[in-house]
Amino acid sequence: MKRVAALSLAMALLASPSLAAATCSSAPPTQWQPQSKVVDMLKAEGLSVVQIKVENGCFEVYAKDGNGNRVNRAYNAETLEMLDNAEAGEG
Repeated sequence: MKRVAALSLAMALLASPSLAAATCSSAPPTQWQPQSKVVDMLKAEGLSVVQIKVENGCFEVYAKDGNGNRVNRAYNAETLEMLDNAEAGEG
């Protein structure tokens, strides 16, 4: 019985990160990170920022890589955690 409980606990712990999908911030803008931090993060990755939109607690970033390819990403404005959906703030 202990073995079943331990296995269940282990599976729940492994599944939890994938279940905790990042979302836009619900905090007031006074608690958000400055957009310059996003720009610095992306520059460190070799990207150049074209535009940043602020939508519903997300920074939606439009950038280009070193080859000129477009890169669209969304970040939680409070934590700067990258979201799976580049259009997360819309809607």
